[in-house]
Amino acid sequence: MEYSDFLQLVFSRQSDRAYDKERPVETEKLERILEAGRLAPSACNAQPWKFVVITDRELAVKIGKAAAGLGMNKFAKDAPVHILVVEESANITSMLGGKVKDKHFPLIDIGIAAAHITLAAESEGLGSCMIGWFDEKEMKRLTGIPSSKRVLLDITIGYPVKEKRKKMRKPKEKVISYNSYK
Repeated sequence: MEYSDFLQLVFSRQSDRAYDKERPVETEKLERILEAGRLAPSACNAQPWKFVVITDRELAVKIGKAAAGLGMNKFAKDAPVHILVVEESANITSMLGGKVKDKHFPLIDIGIAAAHITLAAESEGLGSCMIGWFDEKEMKRLTGIPSSKRVLLDITIGYPVKEKRKKMRKPKEKVISYNSYK
C-alpha cells in the first residue's frame, strides 16, 4: 500500500450511522478487522484491551438498544456487529510509567486500537462508528463482562446505506504548528 492509498483510506473513513440490517458482515472481513485491532501498538506492549465481538443478530439488537438513550445512537440496533472494547489491566511497566508521567496509557492505547479497527473496516468496504454513550451496566449484563471491568467503547460495524459526507475539519493552520506552539 502506498502512502496516498493510506491517506485516501483516512479521508474516506467516517462515522456511519445507518447500516443495511439485512446484510451480515463476512467472517473473513471481521477477522481481518479484529487482527488490525489486536496488532495495534500500546505503551510497553501492554495490550490493555479485550474485544467482545457481538455477531448474534438478536444480541446485536439488544446491545444496540443499550447504546441508545436520550435520543442518542438510535441507529445502533441496526448494526450487524458490535465490538465492545473492554479495558484490561496494563502490564507493570506501563502502569509504573503512567504513574511517573501522570498518564493513563490504556486509554491512549485503546484509542489507537479503535482507530486501527475503524480504518480496517473502511478498507474492507464497511462502515463503523465509535460509540462512547451507552448503558454500560446493561451491556455487561447481556455479555457476561465482569462488573469490575470498564467497557470504554462500542464500535458498530456494518454495510453503510448512506452516501459519504463531506469531511469537515479545522484548517491545518489551526491544528498544526512547527517547532513551537502557535
